[in-house]
Amino acid sequence: MQSLVQGFRPYLLLTLLVLVAVLPGLDALPVMDRDEARFVQATRQMTETGDYVVVRFLDELRAKKPVGIYWLQAAAVEIFSHPADTRAWPYRLPSLLGVLAAVLMTFRLGAALFDRRIALVAAGILGTALIAVVEAHLAKTDAMLLGLTTVVMACLGVVYMSGKGGPRAPSWVPLVFWLALGCAILIKGPVTPMIVLLAGIALAVADRSWGWLNALRPVMGVILTAAVVAPWVMAVSAQTEGAFLGQAVRDDLLPKLIGGQESHGAPPGYHTLLASLLLWPASLFLWPALARAWRERSLPGLRFALAWLIPAWVVFELVPTKLPHYTLPLYPALALIIATTLFAVRDGTYERLAGLPARVWYALWVALGVALAGGMIAAPVLYGDGLSVWAVVAALGVLGAVAGGLWHALRRRYLNALAAGMAGAVVLYIAVFAGVMPSLSALWVSQRVAAAADAAAPGAALAAVGFHEPSLVFLMGSDTLLADDGAAAVAALADKRVGAAAVEARAGAGFLAAAESRGLRVRATASVEGLNYSRGKPVLMTLYVVE
Repeated sequence: MQSLVQGFRPYLLLTLLVLVAVLPGLDALPVMDRDEARFVQATRQMTETGDYVVVRFLDELRAKKPVGIYWLQAAAVEIFSHPADTRAWPYRLPSLLGVLAAVLMTFRLGAALFDRRIALVAAGILGTALIAVVEAHLAKTDAMLLGLTTVVMACLGVVYMSGKGGPRAPSWVPLVFWLALGCAILIKGPVTPMIVLLAGIALAVADRSWGWLNALRPVMGVILTAAVVAPWVMAVSAQTEGAFLGQAVRDDLLPKLIGGQESHGAPPGYHTLLASLLLWPASLFLWPALARAWRERSLPGLRFALAWLIPAWVVFELVPTKLPHYTLPLYPALALIIATTLFAVRDGTYERLAGLPARVWYALWVALGVALAGGMIAAPVLYGDGLSVWAVVAALGVLGAVAGGLWHALRRRYLNALAAGMAGAVVLYIAVFAGVMPSLSALWVSQRVAAAADAAAPGAALAAVGFHEPSLVFLMGSDTLLADDGAAAVAALADKRVGAAAVEARAGAGFLAAAESRGLRVRATASVEGLNYSRGKPVLMTLYVVE
């Protein structure tokens, strides 16, 4: 391993790891409902209209997130594609770059907190974590937020270790810290500042010292961060007369803090239970590593990782609204904690990793892997055309990770166990995103409706009744009409604002009655049956055109 951590080799190796895990499925995976499709459609409208200040989805103000991710996606589309293109991969490039930045900066931070061997393993853990690879495939805010948060925390960690007698922090660190913090605010508002603030407070309390924070030059830094954020805030406030920020706070932030927004509520402990799956395959050592980190919390590197992890994790557990990706910016800290454990050969850690509690956890981890492999086999049978080669490869990747990880772990070859798990995980990701998921035809209702509409009325706009998933808007274009009822769709057909109407079965009778009342003769050209996975309900769409 020593030769792998010298010079730029680890950065090249980690870049290759991320690209191998993510690129094969970046284009093959259809655009996902609902968040990703809303992001990409809002970005497309930004490029179509030339309005790079106010974010909109169709005619509605989209004040869910700040503008940063839309700018990045728009830049990728302008460079590599065109707004009329319905391929999703250009919109996903910022997410890929966000995960790559997080992996590389985890290595940089790990080298400052511990050493380059631990840093390389920790970065590899993050680069093959299930949640990181999934988010790298989705055109949303979370992967880029992960990258920017890791940049910010890496700068904070370098300054912290400098205050603990380590090498002096380079002069560029405060500048990068505050610039990245400003960019993170433009991506997802207060999340990164909250994580940084809580970590800083935790370290100051634990060390009974906060003088090292002066090295960040906070007065200059606050001005610099404000200079990054304020121009857009003032511009969007002026153009919307304050409605954008007001709606963001009133309709998005406060509902998440008060209750389970959009049925995403869950009790405390949700993120903790889910971590074993989201950090797979390195979750094989998750709980023993956390126990060891707490015992050795006086070590500066582990103290920093715990300060990053624990306070913010508690906040996420207490917030009523919960989604799996909320804790993603904390996963580099978990990766560092696990990596330090695997190199702790002199403090009794290896004996604990071989003890009964650890072995019980290994058994549960194996059961989780077997269930994951079973899901790979079942998915194409339930939602596709039956068992496929891709599904078998994906299942074998999981089972290989499980078997290899357990085999080496029981023989106290823990780094080998991790390597086996990571290798199997990469096989899984390639097979799932390049082959298994694209073949689940029952899930891709929007894609099939769009194909039928293009065949029946090439180039014409579409009205949708009873099925308003944003992926259909992205595939059919910004002039798609999401009709409230059949009468609205009939009116659009009669006025020739649209060339076809896609009507969900429960709205079919109303649509046909409205057409008859207007004397408009329509005929069905195709039917699409599938599962609306956003709602978890079956759906039957019929496509109508005017006779």
